[in-house]
Parts: sequence; C-alpha cells; structure tokens
Amino acid sequence: MVIGVLTVEYALHGNDSLKGKRRVANSLKQKVRNTFNVAIAEAGTEDSLVRLRLAVVSISNSQRHVQARMDKCLAMMEAVCHEEMTYSDLEFLDADTPY
Repeated sequence: MVIGVLTVEYALHGNDSLKGKRRVANSLKQKVRNTFNVAIAEAGTEDSLVRLRLAVVSISNSQRHVQARMDKCLAMMEAVCHEEMTYSDLEFLDADTPY
C-alpha cells in the first residue's frame, strides 16, 4: 500500500485577517475533497496570516495511481486559486514496510 502526501504552500498577499485566510483555505479544501476524495488539512501555518500550507493525503495499492491523482489535484489547485503558489512537494510512503 502506498501513501501519497502532497504539500502545497500559498502566499496570501495583502491578507490581514484570519477570516480572509480561512475563506481561501476552506474554499480550496472543499473543492479538492469533492473532486478527488482525498484528505486535506492546513499544516503548520496556523499562526501566519500571509502563508497557507495545505497537506493532501491519498492511499492506494499503486504508486502510479496516487501519482496521477496528486498531479491532477495539484493542477486543479493551481487553476482554481488566485493566490500565489510558492511551494509544492509530493512524497510517497510505503505502508507495507515495517517500522
């Protein structure tokens, strides 16, 4: 089993309120969840009003399937969000490997 973790970070230029950041985050999270049936949450930028980092997680038996899903997810996130995407990274974890 393969776990894919996509981390995406945005710069929220001109944002000065938690309400504005929450609006962007909730909109993106809802669109991604509804389209790709993945888990998504804000990760590590809770204290900043001008940065938003989201982590998207998907599980499958095939790394190729997770890669394709995450590539489509990243493309959609770039297309629907008007904020500047400053960082993205895709990491794979092998859940079958004993720790």
